[in-house]
Formats: sequence, structure tokens, C-alpha cells
Amino acid sequence: MTSRYFETLHHGYGQFFDIDDILFEQKTDQWHLIIFSNPTFGRVMALDGIIQTTEKDEFIYHEMLTHVPLFAHSNPRRVLIIGGGDGAMLREVVKHPEVEAITMVEIDQSVVDMCRTYLPHHSNGAYDDPRVNLVIDDGAKFVGNCGEKFDVIISDCTDPVGPGEVLFASEFYSNCQSALNPGGIFVAQNGVPFMQPSEVITTAKRLNLSFCDSTFYNAAIPTYVGGMMTFAWASDDPQLREVDLNTLRQRFNQAQLTTRYYTPQIHQASFALPRYLLDELATQ
Repeated sequence: MTSRYFETLHHGYGQFFDIDDILFEQKTDQWHLIIFSNPTFGRVMALDGIIQTTEKDEFIYHEMLTHVPLFAHSNPRRVLIIGGGDGAMLREVVKHPEVEAITMVEIDQSVVDMCRTYLPHHSNGAYDDPRVNLVIDDGAKFVGNCGEKFDVIISDCTDPVGPGEVLFASEFYSNCQSALNPGGIFVAQNGVPFMQPSEVITTAKRLNLSFCDSTFYNAAIPTYVGGMMTFAWASDDPQLREVDLNTLRQRFNQAQLTTRYYTPQIHQASFALPRYLLDELATQ
């Protein structure tokens, strides 16, 4: 009989994955982490009953969290990644030749090591890029204490439960705003709003306390079930989310990088939100 992994993120609704082979598993009093192979999605990593990433569709998530802010910004030189221990966010950022320095803050070195071993295609050698500075630290504390400034901050956070909860707090957003250069952009994953509407509403309230302009953009990622996934967007310049298509095309062509999901047209369209979400946000 085929072994199966059942995701338990949502009440009364879920999905399962057939397990061909368990590559890594660790159980402690605090968490249950597993990496297994699946015939459809390749290698899958899950934490405490929640799918974190898969080889098959991770490119959608990581391309949208990196290329949208980096191409919207006119001159991104310094980038901060918070989390992202699997290395895929880093893989996409290093594709941008104009970026001069990338700081990545991951709370656990063992996560980086494990993912380089069991999910090597995620990072694809990105950790060896000389522009990368890997810092092992708590991301929220790092942003609160650092004296550096960045052009783009990417928060590759888990859902707002347990250790990941601080990366959705008002203080964290305020500290990120302080760590951005003028014209800087902050982005973060923000769940599937059809299934997790409270996450979007709470984030909108808290971002508005620190940023002059905030909104959400979206992409459909198969393993994050329940519809589109939203990404939080915040800056002090509203025009950055309305860069015209010709400018985006010029920047994309100049970078000469390869994508599998992102296009300048997708970039523009991703900021169009469905009416049910706009109505929810309008009541806040």
C-alpha cells in the first residue's frame, strides 16, 4: 500500500501526496520535518503538516517574490532576504547582474545544509556567489538591530504561527521600513486569501502603520491549494507598483535572465486583485 502525506493546514479541507521514498525526517518535541519524493511534484518538504516547497512548482513562488520587486525598482543594488533557507530565493536574486550585495538571514544553519543536500536544485549553486553574505540569526532581531540599508527586502516567511509569527508583526514591518533606502520595496508571502482571509486583513492593517503605500499581488501555485497566493507589497512610492510595460520589458531584456513563470505582462497583471479581496480590504 502506498504511503501518503496528508496536509493539515486548513480545517475540513486538504490534500495528500503519495510518498515514493522518505529522504529525510526529523521529529522533536517542537516540530516534524520531512522531505520525501512524490511522482508528480518531485521532492517535497513539509513542516508540521504544512507543505513548504516542492521541486515541481517552487519556481512560481520564488520568481514572483524576487523579480517583481527587483524589476519594479529602478536600481536595486542591495537586497536582504529573510528566511529562504532552501536557497531558491537566493537562486533567483543572483540572476540580477545589477545587484551588488545580497544578505540572507536564516535562523538555522542546519536548514541550509539539509536543503543543499536534499533539495540541491533549489539553490543551484547560489550560495557560492561572491555577492552573498549568509547570516545565521533570527530575521526579526536582525532587522531590528542592523544599521544597514537595503533597496529590496524579501521576507520568505512561513505561515504566522509559532516562530514565523514575529515576521508578520507590526514591529517587524516598522523595522523593515527603517532598513529600506528611499524608494525601497518590501515584499513577503501572505497566504491563500480565499482560505486565509484574516492573514491578508491583518497584514494590511499593520503595513499601513509603517508604509506610505501597501497592497498585494498574486500568483497561482498548485501546491498552495485554495486559489491564488498573495504577496504583500509595501513602499514609500506608489508609482513603483505601476511601472509601465515598456519599462518592465526593457529591464527584463537588459538583465538577460531566464524565467519559467515571470514575464513583464505577468508582473503587471499580478497586481489586479479579485473583488472579494478588494471588498475585504476596503472594510479595514
